Amino acid sequence: MSKADELFVAMCADIIEHGTTTEGQRVRPTWEDGTPAYTIKRFGVCNRYDLREEFPALTLRRTALKSCMDEVLWIYQRKSNNIADLHSHIWDEWADETGSIGKAYGYQIARKSTYPEGEFDQMDRVLYDLRHTPFSRRIMTNTYAFDDLHEMHLYPCAYGVTYNVTDDRRADGRLTLNMVLSQRSQDVLAANNWNVCQYAILLMMVAQSCGMVAGELVHMIADAHIYDRHVDIVRELIARPAHPAPRVTLDPAVTDFYAFTTDDLVVEGYECGPQVRDIPIAV
Repeated sequence: MSKADELFVAMCADIIEHGTTTEGQRVRPTWEDGTPAYTIKRFGVCNRYDLREEFPALTLRRTALKSCMDEVLWIYQRKSNNIADLHSHIWDEWADETGSIGKAYGYQIARKSTYPEGEFDQMDRVLYDLRHTPFSRRIMTNTYAFDDLHEMHLYPCAYGVTYNVTDDRRADGRLTLNMVLSQRSQDVLAANNWNVCQYAILLMMVAQSCGMVAGELVHMIADAHIYDRHVDIVRELIARPAHPAPRVTLDPAVTDFYAFTTDDLVVEGYECGPQVRDIPIAV
């Protein structure tokens, strides 16, 4: 069993056994038939993954790692808010007739600000600071821009990334790059391991481009929830046999953050359970 499996099973069991319900309350999401989509939830969930030990992929079912990477490239490398630049259909329901999801995600990362050192967008500023002042406590991105929320087709769920460098060097002398991912809300069945894996890959890419080692990913979820129509699916999922974590690496020849492609992701030994099909999604 991978450590990601262990954390996922414990989190889901805790939500189901000890969570509170929103049933009967006024909720925004609905199912396709118009029925309110209620949840069982836990507040303030924190999970820690150490990428120096293993990659945090779930083995109870497969997580599409290259698609995870493609979405994170869409946001932080292509800095796009248009589904024409994304090679999957996960954002189709929130796109308008032009393909835009509004002033969300990549749009916010691309916004430039002026600093004494020059003009930077959010991602370029992260890369600059990690190379020039790696022990700064101000290295972060944030897509939750209040002034633009009314022009976003969906408010950002995973919205804040904080980078932090530690000097626990190993034999090769490299510093360790860590990340805190802040998320206001998460559909645990549909999105938990997807978010974990994509930000683990982002941490790996940024670390490699800055000559560092990818260390801990700390995932903070304010509202971790399981939808009412997902509970039985989750019960079946967490009862499955699990497998060891796969080995996931990046092509070591790529040292430019903006040169990474999904072809540079190498996945070895990913043994997992069958995929969960036709998960109902609340909108």
